[in-house]
Amino acid sequence: MAAIPSSACRAVLAVLALGAAALVPGRADADIYTYTDAQGNVHVASKPGPSSGGKLDKISSTTSSKPKRGTALLPVMPSDKSPERLGRYDSHIREASRLYRIPEELVRAVIKCESDFDPRAVSPTGAQGLMQLMPPTALRMQVRDSFDPRENILGGTRYLRVLANMFSGNLELTVAGYNAGENAVMRYQGIPPYEETQGYVACVVGHYRTFKAAKLVAAAAH
Repeated sequence: MAAIPSSACRAVLAVLALGAAALVPGRADADIYTYTDAQGNVHVASKPGPSSGGKLDKISSTTSSKPKRGTALLPVMPSDKSPERLGRYDSHIREASRLYRIPEELVRAVIKCESDFDPRAVSPTGAQGLMQLMPPTALRMQVRDSFDPRENILGGTRYLRVLANMFSGNLELTVAGYNAGENAVMRYQGIPPYEETQGYVACVVGHYRTFKAAKLVAAAAH
């Protein structure tokens, strides 16, 4: 089993935790509930409760966003390889980052590792679009068209928000949950011992740190 990240790594995404972190249910088949409040923030709980006027959604923790093993890291048959694609979705990334309080660099890193910024990408297992949403995950995140770049980015970032709340802002566990599903991370109490998931975490975290470093360099230059 992969080791839980150090406190230094956990601090990188401390900003991801909104208030007190929701408790992870002890049962592997427990239900998870989320609701979006009037400010657009997503909250996670192990049982239904007052939604403060927001919409209450039930999420089964047994549903994974991705297959656990045996799939390629990158989707098949990418069609968009133009250099311009790397900045084409900046406005959507910024919007999703502000709405769900996830760093822009993390959203960008997930897109890079999932689809290499190709909005028409489809994986061998049916994951779709920029952030490679599986149809059940897209439905959970209220995405109507996974091939619409804005909808896909908002839906994928919302799922990152749910996972970040669930795993107390832990960067590596949040990323592992995005690939293997939250249930697998809870079952193994860490990064699941799947070759694909471990490679995926390394890909996303590596690009995330690269994008953050580039942002700091650009800021210093100004």
